[in-house]
Amino acid sequence: MSGGAAGTPKPLPSSGPKSLREMPHPLAPSSSEEMGPALTPSPDLLLPRSIADKDLSLPNGTPVDTSSPASSSSLLNRLQLDDDLDGETRDLFVTVDDPKKHVCTMETYITYRVTTKTTRAEFDLPEYSVRRRYQDFDWLRNKLEESQPTHLIPPLPEKFVVKGVVDRFSEEFVETRRKALDKFLKRITDHPVLSFNEHFNVFLTAKDLNAYKKQGMALLSKVGESVKYVTGGYKLRSRPLEFAAIGEYLDTFSLKLGTIDRIAQRIIKEQLEYLVELREYGPVYSTWGGLEVELSEPLEGVSACIGNCCTALEELSEDMTEDFLPVLREYILYSESMKNVLKKRDQVQAEYEAKLEAVALKKEDRPKVPTDVETCQDRVECFNADLKADMERWQNNKRQDFRQLLMGMADKNIQYYEKVRGTAGALTGKKKK
Repeated sequence: MSGGAAGTPKPLPSSGPKSLREMPHPLAPSSSEEMGPALTPSPDLLLPRSIADKDLSLPNGTPVDTSSPASSSSLLNRLQLDDDLDGETRDLFVTVDDPKKHVCTMETYITYRVTTKTTRAEFDLPEYSVRRRYQDFDWLRNKLEESQPTHLIPPLPEKFVVKGVVDRFSEEFVETRRKALDKFLKRITDHPVLSFNEHFNVFLTAKDLNAYKKQGMALLSKVGESVKYVTGGYKLRSRPLEFAAIGEYLDTFSLKLGTIDRIAQRIIKEQLEYLVELREYGPVYSTWGGLEVELSEPLEGVSACIGNCCTALEELSEDMTEDFLPVLREYILYSESMKNVLKKRDQVQAEYEAKLEAVALKKEDRPKVPTDVETCQDRVECFNADLKADMERWQNNKRQDFRQLLMGMADKNIQYYEKVRGTAGALTGKKKK
């Protein structure tokens, strides 16, 4: 930015870890040697690097031991303890619970209770309790995207389900969605910028949210509008190396997660098909035992063994459906959200480059860079800082979530095979007697 020029606009506030003065100029040379270390891709953003190669820390700054724990339960306990310690310094707590079904003349829908406890000065009361439906959460996310275009907005679970495949009013589906909505609000609550957004405050406190929805239907945030669709005629020369690395990482990450998601769904489908056959298979031995008095005891034992295997497999399938798949899907959506923010950043940089070129083509001698160019540069710097900060926060959350998820699933599989082995062992013991 032009230093000391009168009328120079004040840079937009940023949550990035570095000051705007330290951010690289968008038109700096693309060579890493000419740029210096500022645009060197962060090692943490590159896929080949193993997580175990660096010191990890949770979002609250607590170091994480990368050595394998004796059991996943010890890891979960450690994470739970870290969350409790972090909670001592937090001043805003939000939970989503108590889903209720509403049947009206025109529609049937589910609402959820959103409870807020806070000590922040911008809230009039220390505690609020309101009811919200899915479209209210969707309104909040859209408002955050409009008013905070430089930040990564957490994803919502998909609204639509395939008719006939999933009942959106079933207890299982409603509970899965409740967990996802609760996580959505908690991620916003933990964000140092989004948690102070005025629309988030309204969402948590307003008894009648429809009144606020009508007020803002025809109005877009000025910041969001300036970013959206303003750069259709501009073409970005090239992304800075650091943001190019982020883009490549997100492409590969979403591709790998998509593959895991498809395989996991196929495994669950095969497990459920096997479960149907087991349920038909077990009673056959029980019926047979009624006909063969001398073989009655071992046949009943086989039938009971198969029944226990059914129960264990059903529990494992439920755990994968309710705990494993939703996390995979959330992070696939998360990577798409990050790509959208990256695309907006590119649009603003392209606009800035076009304005600089336009100024350079003018022959008259100007004593300073026009204000609109400096304002555009401020927006680029703000995007750079906020995107880097959100990417780092997202990486920390991702490590914590996937460590907990994978260790938990390992435990579930161990428990499943222990139950099956124990059932078979009991049957073998009876035979020896």
